Amino acid sequence: MLRFIKQLKKKDWMYVFISIIFIVLQVWLELKMPDYMSTITTLVQTEGSSMNDILLNGGYMLFCALGSLIAAVITGYFVAKIAANFSLNLRKSIFDKVGSFSMQEVKKFSTSSLITRTTNDVTQIEMVIAMGLQLLIKAPITAVWAITKILNKSWQWSAITGVAVVLLLSVISVLIAIILPRFKVVQKLIDRINGIIRENLTGIRVVRAFNAEKFQEDKFAKVNNDLTNLQLYNQKKLAIMQPIMYFVMYGLTLSIYFVGAYLIKDAVISLKLSIFSDMIVFSSYAMQVIMSFLMLAVIFMIVPRASVSAKRINEVLDEKVAIEDNPETKVVPMETGTVEFKNVSFKYPDADEYLLKNISFKAKKGETVAFLGSTGSGKSTLLNLIPRFYDASEGEVLVDGVNVKEYKEEDLHNRLGYVPQKAVLFKGTIKSNIAYGENKEKEITDQKVAEAIHVAQADEFVLKLDDKYDHPIAQGGTNVSGGQKQRLSIARAIARDPEIYLFDDSFSALDYKTDATLRKELKKYTKDATTLIVAQRIGTIMNADRIIVLENGECVGMGTHKELLKNCEVYKQIALSQLSKEELENA
Repeated sequence: MLRFIKQLKKKDWMYVFISIIFIVLQVWLELKMPDYMSTITTLVQTEGSSMNDILLNGGYMLFCALGSLIAAVITGYFVAKIAANFSLNLRKSIFDKVGSFSMQEVKKFSTSSLITRTTNDVTQIEMVIAMGLQLLIKAPITAVWAITKILNKSWQWSAITGVAVVLLLSVISVLIAIILPRFKVVQKLIDRINGIIRENLTGIRVVRAFNAEKFQEDKFAKVNNDLTNLQLYNQKKLAIMQPIMYFVMYGLTLSIYFVGAYLIKDAVISLKLSIFSDMIVFSSYAMQVIMSFLMLAVIFMIVPRASVSAKRINEVLDEKVAIEDNPETKVVPMETGTVEFKNVSFKYPDADEYLLKNISFKAKKGETVAFLGSTGSGKSTLLNLIPRFYDASEGEVLVDGVNVKEYKEEDLHNRLGYVPQKAVLFKGTIKSNIAYGENKEKEITDQKVAEAIHVAQADEFVLKLDDKYDHPIAQGGTNVSGGQKQRLSIARAIARDPEIYLFDDSFSALDYKTDATLRKELKKYTKDATTLIVAQRIGTIMNADRIIVLENGECVGMGTHKELLKNCEVYKQIALSQLSKEELENA
């Protein structure tokens, strides 16, 4: 957890320095009060003492108490700022790191776990900083300072205090040894709860349609009960701490007075008052020592869970990114608008078999190349190799004649207009979703947004809305239909005006009429761009310049629609499963 110290900025270190000054002041003021109490005790027992002297020392005690309070408030303010700034910087570091992850790393951690690590785990560490920065500095200073003041008072009292401290530390050590392993399980269970809640909310329509509410409730209840029972176990063990603390504190006070009574009884008359005064002071300082260790005990109770959270965050920050960007690379494209696969094979890191095997083709500028095949044949995976969502296991993927691994990711993505299989919209407006992302070379104007919406056949519903382009979009696009979401997703790619369009089964939610109209308008608009389409419908791709047929990750056919009907049995079977012979012949 110490490595997180680097998250603190210069301003935070200045706050730490100020906090230390006020903590020292606070401790000094608190430790001065027993001295004044000893003086008052002596004055009360001494004949002829002035009431003004007693009131004066009482006033000093009040002044110390008030000063200690003010110092504590100031310290709390600066520590809160330090903790808040720390959380801000740490969350940003995690978010930036996760943003650099490829799909491989995201799947390794799971989305729900990454959310927990960015929120709950950061909060655990923030709590340690907010409390620990005060207590970890204050407790040792108080303990050492108080011990120096009571060392020469009485070895009997010192021995009793030492036994109390050892007893307290022993209990704390045993509790930490029991609870620490269980805190790791707690965070994993929180991951699982987040995952189940996320799954339930995402699939709420399916849950209701299949009357599966009870099934989901039972699944949640099991994890929730596991977490509750584990937390109850931890809290019960931690609850032992409080009565033991009070037992040690009051037992120590009683022991000091008990021993003090014998010391006073056996002392000569001239020393009785001095021993009594020392006993009052010693008991006060002994309480300060015990309270110091109690403050450390509070830290010991929250540090174990925070250390687990720190380890989980470090796992994210230390994760090696499979696909790394080289910002120093300066690529000079040899061509424009071309995509080429040279003997490309691909398998997932944890898989034994290749998903794609020895794929080779070249799409030239202005061409439309389509990919067709049964489910699981590798169509979407092939398309995902172009924007480097994954890297090819073997062979080369070239864009504009340059290997995609040599591009800066920003430069590569500026050449592409990508429409995913599952349309994704972000919270905002229609306009903000269409103009989404940054392209320093091409500004997306309002006119460009309107043009893209028109080409994507989305203006038929957008222009009917009261706010038109400023119509709000809910998170995930839940306030628009599947077809509308898909058209807006297509419009987003069109607005970038890229060299190469990548459509990953992006027309599946459209009716046949809208599909045909959209492709016709798209063909006009993108006549100078290269288009790669993954599709399930023969009607969507039959007019492509080239169709590549995949089966079990291998290319089993390549050519035009008519050529493939003659010489590719797989294509012919797929075509006949969707269209009649007459429709295919007249196409």
